[in-house]
Amino acid sequence: MQEQQPKTSLPENAYRELREGEEYQPIMGANETPVEVTPYSVTLGILMAVLFSAAAAYLGLKVGQVFEAAIPIAIIAVGLGQVLGKKNMLGQNVIIQSIGASSGVIVAGAIFTLPALYILGLDAQFYQVFLSSLLGGILGIVLLIPFRKYFVKEMHGKYPFPEATATTEVLVSGEKGGSGAKILVTAGLIGGLYDFVVSTFGAWVSSLSTNMWCWGKCLAANVKLTFGLNTSAAVLGLGYIIGLKYALIITAGSALVWFFIVPLVGSLESAVDASTLAGLLGITNDEILSNPSLIFAPENLYTYIGRPIGIGGIAMAGLIGIVRQAGIIKSALSLAKNEFGGKKTSVSEPRTGQDIPMKMILSILIAALVATLFFFQFGVLGNWTQTIVALLIVFVIAFLFTTVAANAIAIVGSNPVSGMTLMTLILSSLVLVSIGLEGTSGMVAALVIGGVVCTALSMAGGFITDLKIGYWLGTTPKKQQTWKFVGTFVSAATVAGVMIIMNETYGFVGENALIAPQANAMAAVIQPLMMGGVTPWLLYGIGAGLILVLTLIGVPALPFALGMFIPMQLNAPLVVGGLVSWAVNRHKDPAKAKANNNRGTLIASGFIAGGALMGVVSAILTFAGVDWMMDEWASSMGAVYVGIVAYVALIAYFIWHSRRAKIGE
Repeated sequence: MQEQQPKTSLPENAYRELREGEEYQPIMGANETPVEVTPYSVTLGILMAVLFSAAAAYLGLKVGQVFEAAIPIAIIAVGLGQVLGKKNMLGQNVIIQSIGASSGVIVAGAIFTLPALYILGLDAQFYQVFLSSLLGGILGIVLLIPFRKYFVKEMHGKYPFPEATATTEVLVSGEKGGSGAKILVTAGLIGGLYDFVVSTFGAWVSSLSTNMWCWGKCLAANVKLTFGLNTSAAVLGLGYIIGLKYALIITAGSALVWFFIVPLVGSLESAVDASTLAGLLGITNDEILSNPSLIFAPENLYTYIGRPIGIGGIAMAGLIGIVRQAGIIKSALSLAKNEFGGKKTSVSEPRTGQDIPMKMILSILIAALVATLFFFQFGVLGNWTQTIVALLIVFVIAFLFTTVAANAIAIVGSNPVSGMTLMTLILSSLVLVSIGLEGTSGMVAALVIGGVVCTALSMAGGFITDLKIGYWLGTTPKKQQTWKFVGTFVSAATVAGVMIIMNETYGFVGENALIAPQANAMAAVIQPLMMGGVTPWLLYGIGAGLILVLTLIGVPALPFALGMFIPMQLNAPLVVGGLVSWAVNRHKDPAKAKANNNRGTLIASGFIAGGALMGVVSAILTFAGVDWMMDEWASSMGAVYVGIVAYVALIAYFIWHSRRAKIGE
């Protein structure tokens, strides 16, 4: 019998909503038996998890940015397979990417919270960092699995899944070759080099701001009005995949904070004593305390007023999401109950729909919770009452906010895990204080709890990306889920070791210390709660109330709340990418419009992939102590104008090349 040639292109309905009675058929069909888990795929996946965990932890602690590992790992997997002459590698490459991508999510969960222990002068042992990351990662995996079908199948075409789209295009193009691969590689080279020359050499500015001009400085000083725009090729590509609708909603949240709330509060500068305002907001920043008028700088008004409003908004959006998805949560619980009781819930699932059995999921969940219980009791608290309360906090918040994290990734490709973790720290601190745990021991407990929850939510958001990739391509979900635990273990051990080494080498406080901005924010929030101080409850309440009102009038809550929390300069370029998408898709012939959009998606994916890969290269160069930055030029107005020209040229290329697509290519 002649062997059937495997499909190497995504179906036409991969990215759109399905019509009545229509079904999605992945590249690797349910009746096929693709090669997925092999010694090669597992070994390379583990190696990627170690390397990228170390690189991401270093970069995140040093400069405050954690790059997404899924795309670079997919590129390496495809490239290495081609170099070694391997064939039909699609199934194996998905496993490699899924194991390796554990690195980014575990790193984010750990470094956003646990360095605060060092910042507050507390001690953190290797086992505390390792176990909080490992147990949080395991909880994130098992709590998400019951919702896989809802997010990847039932909501097919309704969510853009930007990072999953880019990674899928990389894997498919690598398997397919031909013109699609050439377009992706070309766009990756252009986008990667564009971002690399900015971050490494400073050939032009990476972000435009009205503060770069005299008139902008005047606006900032007198009206407290400022505007920023990141000119990264990767963010431009992200905006294209998200689309104009969601990009506008997200940026509307930023516009409310930057163009209304910040100027409104800033207008009170002459009527409000700066020292009094700093005290009311509980500011502990030494620079502001020594010069309180700095609080009225637009950036500080955003940090101390705008972002807390955003945190409250994210919390309310999360609660609304939980209420709206109560039916999905109830169905998952009902399935668990029936299956655990031995009842058959459905007919036999095809290969592409098989998850880890619910009995096994519940067994792993119980084992993880028991391990967390003993970790909290013997490694952190030493009081059974407080330990049980801490465990309940972890489980309830992680369970309820799992769907929120997955929603955020599905919509904008960005997980507001730091905002949700801040709310976790606030809630857990209040509960722990109410049962008599405060002071330094209370801060340690709250931060470890926050580390477990942060990692769980980070894993839930990242893992839904892997599962969506697998759904589009036809991977066996059960295999992805099983080997994700291995990637989690390896990544947790790596990030714990790197964090200890970084603390001993650089430290988190004092001159030339590591930046760790998210952990510093966590420390600033938790200290007044545990040691006595001011917490901006009013600002949290304003954000929550605003999101509630917007929900009642039909505005999507989570994207808007994300916009309030994430800086304007990272949201505004999403609108630019959305406008590029609108321009590319404008054509009288629907077939030509679709061809344009397909090519545009490839180019956008290339930009994201190139930018992510160059982020890894920049991290390696930074680690090696290489400094090629042209500081004098990078801070000049010449770099600003070159940046404008380069950004416009990049957009023009994006539109021009996308609209040259041919029908059926």
